Amino acid sequence: MATSLGANTYNRQNWEDSDFPILCQTCLGENPYIRMVSLEGLKPCLHIICARPFTVFRWCPGVRMRFKKTEVCQTCSKMKNVCQTCLLDLEYGLPIQVRDTGLSIKDDVPKSDVNKEYYTQNMEREIANSDGTRPVGALGKAPGASDMLLKLARTTPYYKRNRPHICSFWVKGECRRGEECPYRHEKPTDPDDPLADQNIKDRYYGINDPVAGKLLKRASTMPRLDPPEDKTISTLYIGGLGDTITDSELRNHFYQFGEIRTITVVQRQQCAFIQFATRQAAEMAAEKSFNKLIIHGRRLNVKWGRSQAARGREREKDGVTESGMRLEPVPGLPGALPPPPVSDDDTPANYFNLGPNSAPAVINLGIPPPPGVVMPPPPGFGPPMYHSMDGIVPPMPPPMGMRPPGQVHYPSQDPQRMGAHAGRHGVS
Repeated sequence: MATSLGANTYNRQNWEDSDFPILCQTCLGENPYIRMVSLEGLKPCLHIICARPFTVFRWCPGVRMRFKKTEVCQTCSKMKNVCQTCLLDLEYGLPIQVRDTGLSIKDDVPKSDVNKEYYTQNMEREIANSDGTRPVGALGKAPGASDMLLKLARTTPYYKRNRPHICSFWVKGECRRGEECPYRHEKPTDPDDPLADQNIKDRYYGINDPVAGKLLKRASTMPRLDPPEDKTISTLYIGGLGDTITDSELRNHFYQFGEIRTITVVQRQQCAFIQFATRQAAEMAAEKSFNKLIIHGRRLNVKWGRSQAARGREREKDGVTESGMRLEPVPGLPGALPPPPVSDDDTPANYFNLGPNSAPAVINLGIPPPPGVVMPPPPGFGPPMYHSMDGIVPPMPPPMGMRPPGQVHYPSQDPQRMGAHAGRHGVS
């Protein structure tokens, strides 16, 4: 079918001509120096709304990454506020179905050709009259961000998404390129995985998106931050600060919930403790900031503080000292002693586990003499004594229990016994 000159001129005027695409940080890549190839009017827009030719950009986002190109025109991208390549939301990095569910909006796109063209012209007029900083259509009229979107939002680029596809020849054992193969030599995932079957048109319309279904299921099972039972606790723990977040930036965020008493930043552990004046303000701050607090692109961890008594019990249980050092148990040492029994008036103190019929032990304690009195030396420690060898047996030393107090006497050191020993075996 021949096309008239007027129709051809009209269609050529409707071609989209742009100098740079609308991309997210992930699709753009981590290399600040990138080379793009632009092909004007190469193919029609993938989205069936306009089906008009547009400028296609093609580039490589990084080393060992696959080449990427724009899939939809900039008009369709601005209508949904999505990236031209991955069709994910530019603000949250989430699929359109998740974003529309979180904002409770429903953007019905017409199906007939006449209504499609009319809808596109109205959106282009609205885009031209806007300042370009806010989305248009139903998305521009939506209220503020919901709690679910703040919890699921991606704060850092996910460059793993730019990896090459799996080499089908390598899976079959027929790839002969080796390291020069531009595709990945890895085993594929489960073919029954729903994420393996994704349709980019369904993602744009926000229906039957497996990635969106997985994220919505994760949002329904995310943990909650319940306030502690101790009503005296009004302190929040903020973790994951890094080296750039200061106490003034924390104050700028948390002052909206109530009066702040103190903010203590621990740079060594990259955390902070924020104490509010009232428990109500602390509960509101915990509810509004849990899994939602993002400063300088960092998602901060918000928890309730603990009382001193609970913290001490946990440290004793974990073997951590007051300075925060963990003590490892030493092998070979005996365990902790059991606590002493409760002493009653009727129960005697039996510290040595003696039987009830045991005789009391006699303890000979040396009592120092009064001043001025010289005590005689114990037997065997005085001056040497010499006995005659006339057969007279020297007297035996007194028993140990009858000796005067003093130093301990050993029989082997007794000169009398030594003399008796020598007399018995000496010359008669």
